[in-house]
Amino acid sequence: MTRGGAAGEPLAATLRQIERSAGALATASVSRMDESLVWFRDLPADQRAWVMLVAQAGVQSLVEWLRQGGGLNGGPQAVSDEVFDAAPRALARSISLQQTVALIQVTIEVVEEQVPTLAAKGEEAMLREAVLRYSREVAFAAARVYARAAESRGAWDARLQALLVDALLRGDSADVLASRAAALGWTDAPPVTVVVGRSPGGEAGAVLHGVARAARRGKFEVLGGVHGDRLVVVIGGADDTHKAASTLLSAFGEGPVVIGPSVPTLEAATDSARSAMAGFRAAGAWPAAPRPVHADDLLPERALSGDGEARRILRHAAYGALVKASGELLETLDAFLANGGALEATARALFVHPNTVRYRLRRVAEVTGFAPLLPRDAFALRIALVLGRLEPGL
Repeated sequence: MTRGGAAGEPLAATLRQIERSAGALATASVSRMDESLVWFRDLPADQRAWVMLVAQAGVQSLVEWLRQGGGLNGGPQAVSDEVFDAAPRALARSISLQQTVALIQVTIEVVEEQVPTLAAKGEEAMLREAVLRYSREVAFAAARVYARAAESRGAWDARLQALLVDALLRGDSADVLASRAAALGWTDAPPVTVVVGRSPGGEAGAVLHGVARAARRGKFEVLGGVHGDRLVVVIGGADDTHKAASTLLSAFGEGPVVIGPSVPTLEAATDSARSAMAGFRAAGAWPAAPRPVHADDLLPERALSGDGEARRILRHAAYGALVKASGELLETLDAFLANGGALEATARALFVHPNTVRYRLRRVAEVTGFAPLLPRDAFALRIALVLGRLEPGL
């Protein structure tokens, strides 16, 4: 093989020719991209200009790489990631890794076609082999750049999501929530629901990646944050919130997973978050609770643990509703609970027919939303009566 240059530099004459042709090679590469890649034609003018700069930098990098040995004769094999420094990091968010590899492939094809005119006599085969090696190393360099960008973006997204969830739990202003959600690409598709469970442990970014992966399978939006040992997830656009929360179970650690009530927007999700957090704190009092469980199904435990909202709901929606409905419903419920849920004993205590008791208990269910014949609902009604009588004026 021919060697040129006073110092024995490999491919010396060929390198000079490539350097002189760098601009033309870059222009030809971009022209070929425009012809063969439909998506490239749709790029904005500034991004197309960035690609041109990268193509020019790639040709210059090829020259430098060849000058250092081009992976031959013990020369350095890897291509520096600096070849992509000509374009801003924003380009990595606009063009996928697969598309970047396609751009590299087109550029290499153009260079290969020009080998007969670029290479000095006798150096054609050596240049063609070096170009093939170079294309592989540039593809590896592109993968490294995208990997770093993804890691950086993932870490930043995790921090931003944590800040958003903090703001949600604190009840910050709508403007704060909207600006942070917009930065994360949140579309605020209704309904919005907050789910709380134990974090599986490990790095927060990895935890949230697992949440996002599960949400993609379920085709709904998510935001999340790890708070100590808790994982707080905001779900958007899921018609069936229970099904959506079930889809995310694998992303949570062991223990209860509590679903807050659905609300129309992220701005209103503070109430959902508070209910879910209160439910998570109280869920241990119901060992047989389903997983996931709705926060409203934990109203008795929440009320006993001191949750003011749960106490208010039971006091007004149950006890207050019975007081307003009629005295006989409250009297019947009292007798039913006092007699251990036995219809016949309740009827004897009230001097009425058992069917009358059944009718009144159905009316209690209609008025309060809790069915006395169901053990869990009977428990909630008993707590409601206690709270209503302890705090009748609230």
